[in-house]
Amino acid sequence: MDNSNPDNKFCKHCGEKIPKDAVICTSCGRQVEKLEQQSSTPQIVLNNSNYNSTAGMVGVKICDKWTSLVLCLFLGFFGAHKFYEGKTGIGILYLFTFGICGIGWFIDILSILSKPNKYYP
Repeated sequence: MDNSNPDNKFCKHCGEKIPKDAVICTSCGRQVEKLEQQSSTPQIVLNNSNYNSTAGMVGVKICDKWTSLVLCLFLGFFGAHKFYEGKTGIGILYLFTFGICGIGWFIDILSILSKPNKYYP
């Protein structure tokens, strides 16, 4: 029995002869070597936190869709819904241009309708 073949090694779990570069034993299926991290490939980390929380978010205002819609319908030409959302600059622009000649007012109605009930402006 010739065990001096440099292309083979032995599994530390079952003792079977396996190829030298094998990471998993071809006989028992257990891991015999640690997986090496190649330095040329970047490590990708995905952090997915899909929850609505304002913890730690200082100065963030949550607006109600229906309040904003009512303000937009009745006082939208004067930018009341923009002031409610905290967008003072655009509110002043709407105030002096009558909702940017009604076009911005109409677009805002459609935009507000497509938002969730509680939203961040």
